[in-house]
Amino acid sequence: MTQPVKLLFICSRNQWRSPTAERLFDNIPGYVAKSAGTQKGSRVRVTAGLLGWADRIFVMEKRHSESLRRKFPEALRGKNPICLHIGDRYRYMDAELIQLLQDKLDPYL
Repeated sequence: MTQPVKLLFICSRNQWRSPTAERLFDNIPGYVAKSAGTQKGSRVRVTAGLLGWADRIFVMEKRHSESLRRKFPEALRGKNPICLHIGDRYRYMDAELIQLLQDKLDPYL
């Protein structure tokens, strides 16, 4: 039996974008997803442990990737976060956000 691919989605506060992406993978065979934020006060704040857990890391904006590289250089060794270029203008489970995530994730999954 093959292990599921572990996906980590990261945005700023882990309120809307990354939790929406995480939710898209609920009950999808072959994947398990988590989400986190880079800022203080995030619902779930990113840690070295989460980065180490993930097989694939997706960030919503370039600044999230830069923040991770500054704070967690060791945890990112051998990993290359993929930037989805999705700005902070959507609410949780917004239909437009869901479609955008599906379109941008399709080439990677």
